[in-house]
Amino acid sequence: MFVELSNTARKLCIIGDPVTHSKSPLLQNAMCQTLGLDYIYLCQPVKPEGLADFLSAAKVLDYAGFNATMPFKELLIPYLDELDPLAKKLGAVNTVCIRESKLYGYNTDCPGFVQALLDRGFDAKGKRVLLLGAGGAAKAVAVGLADAGAAAITVANRTQAKAEAVAELIQGQGSVTAWSVPALTKAAAECDLLVNATSLGMAGQGAFEDLSFLRALPPAAMAADLIYHPVETTLLKEARALGHKTMNGGPLLIHQAIFALEYFAGVHISPKSVVLPLIELLGRS
Repeated sequence: MFVELSNTARKLCIIGDPVTHSKSPLLQNAMCQTLGLDYIYLCQPVKPEGLADFLSAAKVLDYAGFNATMPFKELLIPYLDELDPLAKKLGAVNTVCIRESKLYGYNTDCPGFVQALLDRGFDAKGKRVLLLGAGGAAKAVAVGLADAGAAAITVANRTQAKAEAVAELIQGQGSVTAWSVPALTKAAAECDLLVNATSLGMAGQGAFEDLSFLRALPPAAMAADLIYHPVETTLLKEARALGHKTMNGGPLLIHQAIFALEYFAGVHISPKSVVLPLIELLGRS
């Protein structure tokens, strides 16, 4: 897409390693253009060993802020001057604002996922969730759903200790099950929402060895996958074939970007005014 650039535009970017695959510049520049916000959003590859140098340069070059993807969501924490309560609880940030040379960290993955579900008619309040994975994305999903009133969140991960750490973040609502087909089948049969927060099914990554546990999902259960490349993972394809409503990672990407831009620009953005065009843009990219 063509981006008009003024000499007064404030700079934003996304950092990661790797990061050139990111759709964030596409989405953020489209939003800024639509809303008349004077910002330019770039893609900035950064190696972990170069993080401190990047932060110093961002301050000198008067960046308004940046988003962070792997592996920086946790690595950034020691460098930040302030963390909002949600980011502090998660121990991870995906949005950093730079104000008067100070770094302020936020996490917009939690509200972004909950809003994406609401847009599809799924209210987490009182619902039972089976969450696959225990990384940073899984933590954000767990806390977001717990704060939205989910009744129970069962976490499954190949390393059980990591699953237990996620469950501890949502004490009273979290529990752990084994990463095995019988255990996943039992948990799936008792859930209203299945969320894949692992990299299994992502282009270039590994795949699930056995998805037969999907057949145990109740008829009204929804299946969500945080992956957006490919647009439809094998997990979502099989869940859809079984008659379940599904959602890929695109809506989360869009909503966390909206919340991030609100922090960067200090404005309130009505999702309804930008979401549908962004979904179409993401689908064409």
